[in-house]
Amino acid sequence: MRITKNRSARLDTPPNALLHPLIPSCLPKYIFMTSSQKAQLKSELILMPTWLRRPIGKASELSTVQRIIKQRQIHTICEEGRCPNRGECYAQKTATFLLMGPICTRSCGFCQVDKGHAPMALDPKEPQKVAEAVQLLGLRYVVLTSVARDDLPDGGAGWFVKTMEAIRDLNSETQIELLTPDFWGGAGVGEEGQRQRIEMVVCAKPACYNHNIETVRRLQGPVRRGAKYDRSIRVLQIVKEINPSVPTKSGLMLGHGETTEEVIEAIADLHRVGCDRLTIGQYMRPSLEHLPVQKYWTPEEFDELGNIAKQMGFSHVRSGPLVRSSYHAGEGS
Repeated sequence: MRITKNRSARLDTPPNALLHPLIPSCLPKYIFMTSSQKAQLKSELILMPTWLRRPIGKASELSTVQRIIKQRQIHTICEEGRCPNRGECYAQKTATFLLMGPICTRSCGFCQVDKGHAPMALDPKEPQKVAEAVQLLGLRYVVLTSVARDDLPDGGAGWFVKTMEAIRDLNSETQIELLTPDFWGGAGVGEEGQRQRIEMVVCAKPACYNHNIETVRRLQGPVRRGAKYDRSIRVLQIVKEINPSVPTKSGLMLGHGETTEEVIEAIADLHRVGCDRLTIGQYMRPSLEHLPVQKYWTPEEFDELGNIAKQMGFSHVRSGPLVRSSYHAGEGS
């Protein structure tokens, strides 16, 4: 099946000027920008298709979550990544916590998370702080993710398990999904070391194990520096080898220059290793330091890709411009 060509929006033919939902990341630097940088900001971050504009959500719901995580000095990817869906997720009693600090040991070209300097020491109280936040917010479904911590002996696998245990001690009914890195980094880590780390996490029995391939095979290098396509596919395969009953999930973000055929190939690769759930969303450039958007895919194109994935046999598919890997995460459980 081929995607119909209808109204794809490219940066060389921008639609009506609209406020980018992530533009606050650029505002503090605006007064120091040159004229050409300001023009680029206007072109790349303000001129966007109408289907990418949406309200953030109720201020009261946002402020409640922000206050609780700030008081406990913990992090959510919802805030660190400036997710456009965070208000909607908070209202549905769902949130995604970012473990092990906000500084990543890798430098992916798309990601808003801080990078480029030494990561923080682990806070021994973080698992308990996250558990308390889950209790205070009355969250029914929690996603735990992390920056890549290639500096840690186990890549952070044990920290996921500790946090899951702390959450369950206080919130026995809360379901926990994990969105992990590939657990490959660190001196001397090979396939066996990666498998041991994944097994440690799978044995904690998450409600879902998510690992995103992010983009198609051809674009892994520029988009996901330090990661590899086949290595990420293998993560999902290992999970099923260890415990076939644990649902697996992965995500793609479009807009880096991929073709329709490449996207369908990536979807098929995920299905081949037993991946159960899939998210597909639009990449939106967080700042001028990140990779530029090559194309805005239309809602119709996302719908057709979602239909293709469902026809392949994925049990749960979310495909749309504003979909992110944790969007409506609890629906599949």
